[in-house]
Amino acid sequence: MIFGFGKPRHKELTANELDSLIREGKAKVVDVREVNEFHAGHIPGAINMPLSTFQASKLPHEEGKMLVLNCQGGVRSAKALDKCAMAEQVVDTHLAGGMVAWARAGLPIER
Repeated sequence: MIFGFGKPRHKELTANELDSLIREGKAKVVDVREVNEFHAGHIPGAINMPLSTFQASKLPHEEGKMLVLNCQGGVRSAKALDKCAMAEQVVDTHLAGGMVAWARAGLPIER
């Protein structure tokens, strides 16, 4: 049974899956947390585009790299993905559990 009125769920990656893609040069992370949260600690190499001012049209495009959105726990990145869908941007993936999951997996955090 499909919930959410037939709307497809956003694609999710685990922290370890995202880490592998980053290491292979196949993913670019866009962190949609606010600037102060981003500066307190983020995924190495991530760029900051806070949800409060998020514009899907301003997302970077790097040939051969999947854009993956992240936030603190997964809620704001899902909202940003909704904005991407409305703007018809081909970005549909986020980090399941956000920075909480990244930290729990023991992965590096840039400060």
